[in-house]
Amino acid sequence: MKIAIAQLNYHIGNFEGNLKKMLEAVKEARSKNADIVVFGELSTCGYPPRDFLEFDDFISKSEECVARLAEASNDIAIVVGSPTKNPVIEGKDLYNSAIFLYDGKIQQMQHKALLPTYDIFDEYRYFEPANEFRVVEFKGKKIALTVCEDIWNVGNENPLYVTCPLDELQNQNPDFVINLSASPFSYHHATNRIHVLQANVDKYGLPMFYVNHSGAQTEVIFDGGSLVISPDGKIHDELPYFQECVRVYELDEVEKGGIERLQPKEKIALIHDAIVTGIKDYFGKLGFKKAILGLSGGIDSAVTAALAAEALGAENVLAVLMPSKFSSDHSVSDAEQLAKNYGMPYKIIPIKKNYDAFMDALTPHFEGRPFNVTEENLQARSRGVILMGLSNKFGHILLNTSNKSEMAVGYGTLYGDMCGGLSVIGDVYKTDVFALARYINRNGELIPENTITKPPSAELRPNQKDSDSLPDYDILDEVLYQYIEKTQGPKEIIEQGFDEKLVARVLRLVNINEFKRYQTAPVLRVSSKAFGMGRRMPIVGKYLS
Repeated sequence: MKIAIAQLNYHIGNFEGNLKKMLEAVKEARSKNADIVVFGELSTCGYPPRDFLEFDDFISKSEECVARLAEASNDIAIVVGSPTKNPVIEGKDLYNSAIFLYDGKIQQMQHKALLPTYDIFDEYRYFEPANEFRVVEFKGKKIALTVCEDIWNVGNENPLYVTCPLDELQNQNPDFVINLSASPFSYHHATNRIHVLQANVDKYGLPMFYVNHSGAQTEVIFDGGSLVISPDGKIHDELPYFQECVRVYELDEVEKGGIERLQPKEKIALIHDAIVTGIKDYFGKLGFKKAILGLSGGIDSAVTAALAAEALGAENVLAVLMPSKFSSDHSVSDAEQLAKNYGMPYKIIPIKKNYDAFMDALTPHFEGRPFNVTEENLQARSRGVILMGLSNKFGHILLNTSNKSEMAVGYGTLYGDMCGGLSVIGDVYKTDVFALARYINRNGELIPENTITKPPSAELRPNQKDSDSLPDYDILDEVLYQYIEKTQGPKEIIEQGFDEKLVARVLRLVNINEFKRYQTAPVLRVSSKAFGMGRRMPIVGKYLS
């Protein structure tokens, strides 16, 4: 038996586009004599569809996709993920289903049993969990059909769930496992995913065919990395990251085992590729072509510009240099050099006139109070007005250049440097931004060396450095990581050796600046806990404030 894995980049709600891709993959699998072709979780409608699932028309269009795929299944079995209706009045209206099509019709459905409701997932809001499990019998083989999370409770070790679907299916003596997934990227998830799948194979002794999505849906990025695992636990194949791909496997060869094929999993390279994918699909799926950003000569805007140039083409990224009286000569020349290195169009628009106009209007009302963060923010907002004006006039989407460290502690100006349509590096800590710059320069200097080596500064007052008001980034980032990703409280962080006053100050800054993050652009998610839909914190909470 030959089984084809179709790792595709779907588009939420683009039923015709998704169907066209799947039919092309069916054609390719058929040409390679595949008996079965497998698509990802909710592949008819894209993942995560969220509240679109509450529209009857959305479900009807998903059903139409399934019907048209069934028409193509006369000589090849098709396994597709789609929402299906729950005929029982009690419970949720829908199931998250894997549908087995053959001979022009639906032969069988297996609904998802384990519905994740954590981080970016909210499936119990929409779906009824399965309580029946039945293998699919096809051409003399018994197939254990599962959906994503259903294999993440191997041995009932996950305390979130009380059942293990493969335990139920194992009693029916399946020959192999197919898993339809939509498993989002984080920079360590590919390794975790392999460990989980191998744990399933070790327990049940069955080959596993695991298909994942590739591409991005707003802030959620899918890395692909679909897997075929032999009964001996060896990775028979791992499909490319961040690419669409159709590959066909001979079941007998997979069952033999002994072959190990793995993709490299270097953190910074994965983050780089994920962000490029995120930018490309955000623009492509929304129908936009051109981006704009403020290019300051600093590391954050330089890395953002470089990633955007790779994703969209440098000719489609407009850099705007907006020096103030506090900008160093190096900042302007470094920014110019980066634009020239990429062949990126750029403009130089000093903010002095804008800033002076604001000051002329406001100074009489400042009651003689001294220069402080107010004047600093007015500079940032002067730049924001310029960028948004150009964005509106020419239809360019403004890229936000704030990093995760700054967003965490509120080191940014609302309606100034925090404005934009997409936050490119908002899930990348400052220390990793430097590592990204080095990675971008791996084959030659694109980001000027001075941009990487000079002390970080917002340049909003004379001789300003980030270290004047923030701890060194190698310390700050570790405290933030423990609090945000690892959900460690102050006691646990202090016990790791961090200064008590520093921890209290940093955690307080994170919490009191929640209101800013509620108003920022979608953040491309590359970690296990990004700011956005996967991290839900109250604005007015008292904890640690």
